[in-house]
Amino acid sequence: MPVHPSGVDVSSSALRFLSAKLRQRRRELGTRWRRLSAGRQALLTLAHLRNGHPPPASGRGHPHARLAAGFGIGTTTAYRYITEAVEVLAALAPTLADAARAASSKAFVLLDGTLLPIDRIAADRPFHSGKHKRHGMNVQVLADPFGRLLWVSPALPGAVHDVRAAREHGIIDALAEVGITCWADKGYRGVGRTVRTPCWGRWETLSTGQQAVNRSHAKIRALVEQAMATLKSWRLLRRLRCSTTRITGLVQAVLTLHLASSER
Repeated sequence: MPVHPSGVDVSSSALRFLSAKLRQRRRELGTRWRRLSAGRQALLTLAHLRNGHPPPASGRGHPHARLAAGFGIGTTTAYRYITEAVEVLAALAPTLADAARAASSKAFVLLDGTLLPIDRIAADRPFHSGKHKRHGMNVQVLADPFGRLLWVSPALPGAVHDVRAAREHGIIDALAEVGITCWADKGYRGVGRTVRTPCWGRWETLSTGQQAVNRSHAKIRALVEQAMATLKSWRLLRRLRCSTTRITGLVQAVLTLHLASSER
């Protein structure tokens, strides 16, 4: 488990994978020399994704300043190197069609949405989630029956409800086309097709049979929390301090690294 200059551990397999992809990119571009080798650029990027970019104590300065100092480069160079690596990784992320084909061999899949917190002022209503009472970006997550991460959607503003996000991304139709059963929470009620949701109503008004169904449903669906934990083990996604237009790329980069590391 390699350690970058600030002491954050990163996966050896992820480091090897990204280093190889960056070397390939450099060959394609005909790059002769850079301040950092492909391996060091990969380590810089992994450190950024793992540790995030907390602001300095003064509240001023570039968010990449600490990383740049640790690697002996300028902040602009650090930003450029990280951006390049994220773009390389994001381009390798599986599409929804890829995920649906992979899911077709499973007994079922799990679907849930999560909010990735962002820095936004109260006036930015499109990014404010009424459910979570904070600003963020909505991403939809697909997991296998063991709670392992399969796919993460592009990011939408936090005000978008889960069921609307699932429809906009085409998740419901994609899963129905391959005939895979999908377990989801009550937030997806009414989507139909192959999606199963709990029986609707207050617990005390449900029949004994409906209560038993809901208990069973909750036990199965709870496994999706493992996929959520996997996603947010990358600390950058716990508090995003960047343009909202960059978030989809960051999420896709993390997904690519995770799938490459797990060798599934």
